Amino acid sequence: MATPLLLQKIRIGRVAIPVLALFWLGVTLLPFVLMVFTSLKSQEDNFASPMWAPPSHLEWGNYLSVLHGSFLLYLRNSVFVIGVALGLTLLFASMAAYALARLRFKGQGSLFGLIVASMIVPLHVTLVPVYLLTRNAGLYDTMFALIGPYVAMSLPVSIFILTEFMRQIPRELEEAARIDGCGPIAVFTRIFLPLSGPGLSTVAIYNGINLWNEFIFAYVLTSSPNHRTLPLAVWDFQSEFAANIPGMMAVVTLTALPLIVAYAFGQEKIVKGMMAGALKG
Repeated sequence: MATPLLLQKIRIGRVAIPVLALFWLGVTLLPFVLMVFTSLKSQEDNFASPMWAPPSHLEWGNYLSVLHGSFLLYLRNSVFVIGVALGLTLLFASMAAYALARLRFKGQGSLFGLIVASMIVPLHVTLVPVYLLTRNAGLYDTMFALIGPYVAMSLPVSIFILTEFMRQIPRELEEAARIDGCGPIAVFTRIFLPLSGPGLSTVAIYNGINLWNEFIFAYVLTSSPNHRTLPLAVWDFQSEFAANIPGMMAVVTLTALPLIVAYAFGQEKIVKGMMAGALKG
């Protein structure tokens, strides 16, 4: 039987949790609201009014200027680069995860530990070597210059997530497939890949969000507007002595919308994938 003190704590928790949730929702929404407010202001309105003030009149011309500029070109480049990089990442990571989760070979544990340890290496440490390698390979200032680094930076966490997913697949399914005459490749393609669908979705969404916002490699490895990706689109709205802040916020708003939609529909898969390492199959 619950004591009066316990009942009081339960009542306080029922009130406090929704209040804290609403507070945190406001904190997370505030930057996006301010961004949208600024994107709908004119240059004069932006300098004359406080940052948190709504626009005195809606300046939709900022969005028209973005769409009539190079935004769609940058969008096409981002979709191409990220699509190819994610495809290669899913292919390589799934094959490596299958080998680490099911096959037995010398140094398996050490190799998996090395892959996990590489997740803590700061990516910017590799910037100069990657730049020199890209120049020597003749890929500088092409969209293909970004695909290799994007795949390399996505593989460690992808292999980690998929390995934990594949370890949870019952061995009875694998043994039954082998009895039916399936070799390692057939077991991988017919059993493990279909059953690892949630893990593959997690990897695709998680890496897609990171690569969509990637700036430094895109800035260093490309120079012409024809090969730039969306994070570099804001450069079209600044000059040497001034910057079109509402135009920049319009670019950022349009760039963020696909991520918001993707995360809204895929957040459960991301959380499940991030927690996979804590589960025991």
